[in-house]
Amino acid sequence: MDRTSDRTAQDGPPHLEVSAVSLSAAVLLAAGSSPSPSPTPTAPTVPSLREAHESATNAAGWVEENWSTWLAIGLRVLLIVAIAVVLRAVVRRAITKLIDRMNRRTGTSGGTALSGLLVNAERRRQRSEAIGSVLRSVASFLILGTAALMVLGTFQINLAPLLASAGVAGVAIGFGARNLVTDFLSGVFMILEDQYGVGDSIDAGVASGEVIEVGLRVTKLRGADGEIWYVRNGEVKRIGNLSQGWSTAGVDVTVRSDEDLDKVQEALTAVGERMSKEEPWNEMLWGPIETLGLDSVLLDSMVVRVSAKTMPGKALTVERELRWRIKRAFDGAGIAIVGGATVPLEGAPAAADPAAGVAAPSAYANTVSPQSVAASPIPPPSTSK
Repeated sequence: MDRTSDRTAQDGPPHLEVSAVSLSAAVLLAAGSSPSPSPTPTAPTVPSLREAHESATNAAGWVEENWSTWLAIGLRVLLIVAIAVVLRAVVRRAITKLIDRMNRRTGTSGGTALSGLLVNAERRRQRSEAIGSVLRSVASFLILGTAALMVLGTFQINLAPLLASAGVAGVAIGFGARNLVTDFLSGVFMILEDQYGVGDSIDAGVASGEVIEVGLRVTKLRGADGEIWYVRNGEVKRIGNLSQGWSTAGVDVTVRSDEDLDKVQEALTAVGERMSKEEPWNEMLWGPIETLGLDSVLLDSMVVRVSAKTMPGKALTVERELRWRIKRAFDGAGIAIVGGATVPLEGAPAAADPAAGVAAPSAYANTVSPQSVAASPIPPPSTSK
């Protein structure tokens, strides 16, 4: 009896709790609402001392296993960078010394007057600086680029895709920018061959003027009117340098055909000797002013040619001064300078005007003109019926 009562006492409350829960669920479903779980705050999990110790032990073990690899990679990268920097400095210094030695050798070996006229010391210095700058830039690019690839290889980076993509990109850029490559190569050879330099007066075909800047792609020229021309080096097919070696100043003097040639030559010789002794013309003139003789002889005039060898780029200045002095000397000697339209000689009869004997046109010559119609006789009346 007691066992039955105890079992009944134990089994009673659960049946009542289930029925109560079922009743409440049914009420909620009937009402059309679903139970929502109540948010329960989650407390941050604090690692235990044992877990922290295990994490530190694992990290220390990983570092202990890989520190030798890191040290080897770091030392290798440091060694590559140090060798690249030292090699770059040595190569740049060697290029500078080589250019200076070639410059000095050119200066000492060129003992003739002709070599001194062709290339002076300032021009050799400018050329050596330009060539040295180009060579140093190329050497730095090659050395530092190779060092960068070696550093990437040290970090076990696969360089095959990088090199392949760089090759494809280089081919694409080469096809797309072939004019740029042509300009660059032409500029390099122009500098290496010393075709022209800053301050030279050149005729590049597409433009002419004084060179104010020489680049690997574009050359800047200052024209005669002050304009600046940007000439691509790849477009230059021919170059006429008016500043290398020497220039020739030539003046044509036109006088009357009845002038005394000895008197003309004496006046020109006096002008040349006087001009050669005065400053600054004595520095610009690299040879005597010579009277070459008659260039042409016409019925009423003759042309005398005067020439002189001058400093490069100073031919036009010398020509202007020479014309000025010749005009003043001829005025003092009574020699007339002619040019353009022919000048009649003194004492020669003037040519007869061919239209002087021709009468003026008459209005009566035209039969339909009003004057001719008014002067025509009146026809007689007709007698026929």
